[in-house]
Amino acid sequence: MNMIMPGAETFFFPGGKVGCLLTHGFTATPQEMHELGTRLSSQGHTVLGVRLFGHGTRLEDMARSRWSDWLASVEDGYHLLRKWCDQIIVMGSSTGGCLSLIMVSELPVDGIVTLSTPYKLPPIPYLKQLYPILPALSTFLPPIRKGPPVWYDMEAAKSRVQYDAYPLRSVYEFGAMLEEMRPRLSKVTAPTLLIHSLDDGFIPPSDMQGIHDSLGSTEKRMVHIQNSNHIITCDAAREDVFRETGSFVAQLVKHGA
Repeated sequence: MNMIMPGAETFFFPGGKVGCLLTHGFTATPQEMHELGTRLSSQGHTVLGVRLFGHGTRLEDMARSRWSDWLASVEDGYHLLRKWCDQIIVMGSSTGGCLSLIMVSELPVDGIVTLSTPYKLPPIPYLKQLYPILPALSTFLPPIRKGPPVWYDMEAAKSRVQYDAYPLRSVYEFGAMLEEMRPRLSKVTAPTLLIHSLDDGFIPPSDMQGIHDSLGSTEKRMVHIQNSNHIITCDAAREDVFRETGSFVAQLVKHGA
């Protein structure tokens, strides 16, 4: 029996002593980080793309997972890379960025890249009002089905590997994760690159500013891109993301040599 969705597998590309830890987003899979991983691997780096607990299997697995389970998946990847690499650079898409920031508030890394990462709950109608009772609602209401994808590169959207719905309990865990992240940002001191699309229809670009201003890092830079919605590692402007990320890693490697 194959419990993992085809294309949702963790990936590992062995390389040099610089390790890049890639973490996908909410209801997604490592597939959304795979192309970024191959680019970093082609530059000679060791790359690990983790699969968050409860993701890429069955929707009910995610519904019973907690945000701390997702964090443990990222920490597992970190400790594995530490056995291979001298430098660790973490990168996360959306929720993966939040989990990466929480982790590095406690564990040492050489750099951080956040991609489309939220600072607060998205401005979805009634979400803020209903949020406190989502655990209770989840006991009798079904998951919220996703609408049609809104991408600038619709061909890329066809290859996306993800769940087709949001479990209500998982939405609550998403919010709990954000509550944990915000007070920890001042403890994050590693060099940080933040990338967000001005055309993100899910997480407002202003969230990047909130994270940036709260970081304890003295080296931090924001990059706005366009012509991509939320999944910027796969959408039309992904080459901009790969270029900015690759340049950031190269600078860290040069300074750390």
